[in-house]
Amino acid sequence: MPKRIAIVEDDPAIRANYAEALRRHGYEVGAYASRAEAMAAFRLRLPDLALIDIGLGDETDGGFALCRELRALSAGLPIIFVTARDSDFDIVAGLRMGADDYLTKDASLPHLLARIAALFRRVEAMREARPVEDIMERGPLRLDLKRMTADWNGRRVELTLTEFWIVHALARYPGHVKDRSQLMHEAKVVVDDSTITSHIKRIRQKFLAVDPSFAQVETAYGMGYRWMQTEPG
Repeated sequence: MPKRIAIVEDDPAIRANYAEALRRHGYEVGAYASRAEAMAAFRLRLPDLALIDIGLGDETDGGFALCRELRALSAGLPIIFVTARDSDFDIVAGLRMGADDYLTKDASLPHLLARIAALFRRVEAMREARPVEDIMERGPLRLDLKRMTADWNGRRVELTLTEFWIVHALARYPGHVKDRSQLMHEAKVVVDDSTITSHIKRIRQKFLAVDPSFAQVETAYGMGYRWMQTEPG
């Protein structure tokens, strides 16, 4: 059964161009011009992946609002912002809203298709049987790899797909430094260095929200990041 991709883009020509390219590659496509139109469709049926522009008609930040609404419906649905806005502020804001990736509209269609395929590979990998480690526990951290849920001291931490993979990559070997390229490989994501940094910041914020003393994600300056194991007792 083909994967269904939602395109939320207010420019008719761009929307049609993306839709045609995705259909040529075997995807089922739902195309929407506004946040309201998209949400009405999402409440009836969630797509397998969403491509969202930030500015939607009269809503300058409509895509951000849509991302928040979509995240409330599904924590694990892959979301990619595809937008003309390329400021660091917008990129960080998009990732903080819960997007898994952020591309500017000058990215080529092959590049966009590669990012989409990479996200789908990660989703499929999550669904594969993992007889050795369906559950990973590291002190107060508990990761359920089948349900893709994270708990800290028994409290749920709502992570996106990308965030979950990064935490898993770090916590799998506590104390080991992972540079950004290793994190991209092990978390099965292809993004630039600044995007990894933004994901790490968001992960810290989410854990700190449930435990203000959280300090397990440590920056090894000039090297990467490590997961610090909690001391027993």
